[in-house]
Amino acid sequence: MTSLTPALTDVDAPTLREWIDRHDDLIVLDVRSAAEFEGLHIKGSYNVPLPLLSEHADELAQRLDRHVVLVCQSGVRAGQARHRLNTAGLEKATVLTGGVPAFEAAGGDVVRGAQRWSLERQVRLAAGSLVLAGMLGGKLVSPKVSMLAGAIGAGLSFSAVTNTCAMGNVLARMPWNRTASEPTAQSAIQQLPSAG
Repeated sequence: MTSLTPALTDVDAPTLREWIDRHDDLIVLDVRSAAEFEGLHIKGSYNVPLPLLSEHADELAQRLDRHVVLVCQSGVRAGQARHRLNTAGLEKATVLTGGVPAFEAAGGDVVRGAQRWSLERQVRLAAGSLVLAGMLGGKLVSPKVSMLAGAIGAGLSFSAVTNTCAMGNVLARMPWNRTASEPTAQSAIQQLPSAG
């Protein structure tokens, strides 16, 4: 696992550390939100949030002529980004298993900024609070209010089956998850090294 090969679809954090040290033609693309990237990211990585990547995958695929490692918080969004880039013609994208936290835990060089709760933690808080409110409301207000807990459970099940998270997408747009400099399509694409 120490060579860069297009057939490799996942890479662990220690191997990525080696790659970063040994290969100049490697691009680490962080697909988390700008706020998450600002809080903690791999040194030298580029931020292209997943919604921007999805909308402009064709342009990005043309720009990315080097080997690309996609990173996020856990690997889920990076996997979605890989799929989108593959459909746009970029077949040499690899996903970091365990995301940025795994890279940091492996002693990788990271940059820390303003600290915020991760989107995953925010989703757990919001979902748990809504289920609790539904259960309490069902006991204290009306039994119909407990349907809220069922709706949240159904939404979480759907998220697991489809590997998406509507609640995470909504929370990512909240003011506390915004940075002063949200990337635009043009700025996200222009920050990448020129194709070859």
